[in-house]
Amino acid sequence: MNFTELKEFLDEKVIAYNNTKFIETDPIQIPHRYSLKEDIEISGFLSSTIAWGNRKMIIKNADRMMTLLGNSPFDFVMSHKQHHLDDLDGFVHRTFNALDLKFFVQSLKNIYQNHNGMEQIFCKHGTETSLQPAITKFKSVFFELKHLPRTQKHIGDPFKGSAAKKINMFLRWMVRNDNAGVDLGIWNSLSPAQLSCPLDVHSGNVARKLGLLTRKQNNAKALVELDNSLRELDAKDPVKYDFALFGLGVFEGF
Repeated sequence: MNFTELKEFLDEKVIAYNNTKFIETDPIQIPHRYSLKEDIEISGFLSSTIAWGNRKMIIKNADRMMTLLGNSPFDFVMSHKQHHLDDLDGFVHRTFNALDLKFFVQSLKNIYQNHNGMEQIFCKHGTETSLQPAITKFKSVFFELKHLPRTQKHIGDPFKGSAAKKINMFLRWMVRNDNAGVDLGIWNSLSPAQLSCPLDVHSGNVARKLGLLTRKQNNAKALVELDNSLRELDAKDPVKYDFALFGLGVFEGF
């Protein structure tokens, strides 16, 4: 396919998958349950943090997290006492366990109390065309409290070579207002032009088949290459093509 054909093909796939039917099988359904901005942020952040592996299991365990937080995640985060964290014992999703979840709750409280919330951190440290530097800064703030070294692996760092798939997906949810009822678009201080594709096995493989990506590993360098390719297709909303790449890989076996 030439450039025009490729763009038309992918634009059609965006329309096919960027609609409310997508929510039924995706962890984005968790933050869609809430109306309070902070509930949407926290439920989205925690759900995206465990978004690897079987999608049904991701949704099941994200739902369990919300139940453990009393289905009021912001209230739990801000008002919890040390003994309330005992309620989280027994939670596990793959390598993310109760110890990690307890720290995440404590760190989120620190961020809302002392850093004016998650949005402010990303807003301050992004560039016009990238939030990757902001992800690195966010990780440093997130782990400024005493923590177990093992917990750090649950947030990727682009400056250490990570494609940071999970947090890039969370940022897509928060920033991109797609007018289709999928991405929530509640962070008005940031622009979709700053977003990067949540690069995973599915989107990476499809991107390589379409000539959008040549690097073999799904790392930070590959993400930069894919970002550049998607910005040629649409500089204002490059990450809309995540729907096309993911849908082609997961639902069509492209």
